[in-house]
Amino acid sequence: MDGTEGSAGQPGPAERSHRSSVSSVGARADDTVVPLAVENLPSLSAHELHRAVREVLQLPDIALDVFALWLVSPLLEVQLKPKHQPYKLGRQWPELLLRFTSAPDDDVAMDEPFLQFRRNVFFPKRRELQIHDEEVLRLLYEEAKGNVLAARYPCDVEDCEALGALVCRVQLGPYQPGRPAACDLREKLDSFLPAHLCKRGQSLFAALRGRGARAGPGEQGLLNAYRQVQEVSSDGGCEAALGTHYRAYLLKCHELPFYGCAFFHGEVDKPAQGFLHRGGRKPVSVAISLEGVHVIDSREKHVLLGLRFQELSWDHTSPEEEEPILWLEFDGDSEGTPVNKLLKIYSKQAELMSSLIEYCIELSQAAEPAGPQDSATGSPSDPSSSLAPVQRPKLRRQGSVVSSRIQHLSTIDYVEDGKGIRRVKPKRTTSFFSRQLSLGQGSYTVVQPGDSLEQG
Repeated sequence: MDGTEGSAGQPGPAERSHRSSVSSVGARADDTVVPLAVENLPSLSAHELHRAVREVLQLPDIALDVFALWLVSPLLEVQLKPKHQPYKLGRQWPELLLRFTSAPDDDVAMDEPFLQFRRNVFFPKRRELQIHDEEVLRLLYEEAKGNVLAARYPCDVEDCEALGALVCRVQLGPYQPGRPAACDLREKLDSFLPAHLCKRGQSLFAALRGRGARAGPGEQGLLNAYRQVQEVSSDGGCEAALGTHYRAYLLKCHELPFYGCAFFHGEVDKPAQGFLHRGGRKPVSVAISLEGVHVIDSREKHVLLGLRFQELSWDHTSPEEEEPILWLEFDGDSEGTPVNKLLKIYSKQAELMSSLIEYCIELSQAAEPAGPQDSATGSPSDPSSSLAPVQRPKLRRQGSVVSSRIQHLSTIDYVEDGKGIRRVKPKRTTSFFSRQLSLGQGSYTVVQPGDSLEQG
C-alpha cells in the first residue's frame, strides 16, 4: 500500500505522511458479516466502502466520523485512510507483516486479513456522549463489550461486574428473580465477565431462583450488580430503552483511560532481580489515544505506565541490524530526588507508535485551541475534559489495574550536564528528546540542578 498504514489495534499508522489511515465483499460490524455488492472492487476506496456499509446498516451521517474501516488479522490491525484501497492493501498484507511484526514466515504466509467496521481511534470521547442514534450506540457498545471480555481493556473486578450487569440487562431484560431465562446467566457467564472471573463453582441459577445455594464470588457480584441495574432503570415504573443501557455501558468504559485507543505490541525490560541481576523482557500492549499513552502488561492485564501527552517526551530509533525502539521520557524520582526516566519499548511498530502520538497531539491542538477559560484547568487540548471528574476517582482506587506500576519497569534514570548523559541520582537539566507537547500548561517541566548534585 505504497508504504501507508493506519492506526491500529495491534498497531496503528505508519509513515509520518500516512498517520491517520483501516467482494461481492463483506465487512464485519460487531462480529456480524455485512455483505456488500460492489463494482470494480480493486479500485474502490475505503471512503466508498464506508459509505456502502453505512447504507446497508442504515446509519445516520454521524457514523462517518464515529466509525472507520479497519483491515484486521490476528497479527496486525490497521485503520484505513479514506483514500486507501482496501483490496490493494490486502494484496500487500504479507509485506506489511514482515515490516511491522515479528511473526514467523509460516504465520505470515497463512495470515489473511478481513475488513472491519469499527470505532475511529480519532473520534473524541466527548462527542460520543452526544450520540442519540440507538444503532450507533449499539455498535459502539458491542465493540467495547468485546474488548472488556477479551481483557484488552483491563478492568477491576467491581467494574467488570458493573459492566457485566449492563450486558445482562441488555441480553436478558429486567432482573426478575426465578424466571426461566436466568439459567442463561450461568451457562453463558463468559458472555458477561472476562474469562478469569468465570469460575464456575456454586450455581448462580440457583441463587437467582432463591434456593439457598451460593454463587461464586464473581457470579455473586454480577448478580448483585444486575439487581442494581434494574432498580435504577425502573425509576418511576418505566422500563428503560436499550439505548439507555448502551450509553451507560459506554459511559462506564470512558472511565478506563485506554478506551478507544489503538493498541500495539512490544516488549519492555524487566527490573533486574536476584544476585545475578537477571532481568529479561515482558510483553506489553501500548495503548495510544487522543489523550495519552498507556503501557499495559499483556500477561498480568494491568497498567504499568500511564502518561498524558503533557507529561512526556518521546522519540523512536531504528538503527540498522538492531531492534526498533520507542523511547518514552517522563518525570520521576530516585530515592526522593527528581530525575528523568527513560523507558525503552522494543517493537517493530515503534515508528507507527511515534507517528500516531504526533498525529494525536496535532489533532488535539487543532480541535481544542487554548482559551482563557482553559487556563484554570490546565488542559485546553484535552478532548475529554468533560469526563475528567469521572476519571480521577477511578485512578485513585488503591491497587486498581489502571494505576501505574512503575516499580515493575526497568527505566534509565539520567541527567544531562552539558558534557554527557549521566545515569545517576540526578536533577534534570534538560530533556533528552526535543519531541514533546508544546503547551504552556503541561506538567512536564525541566528540573534545575542544585549545587550539591549527587553523582553515581
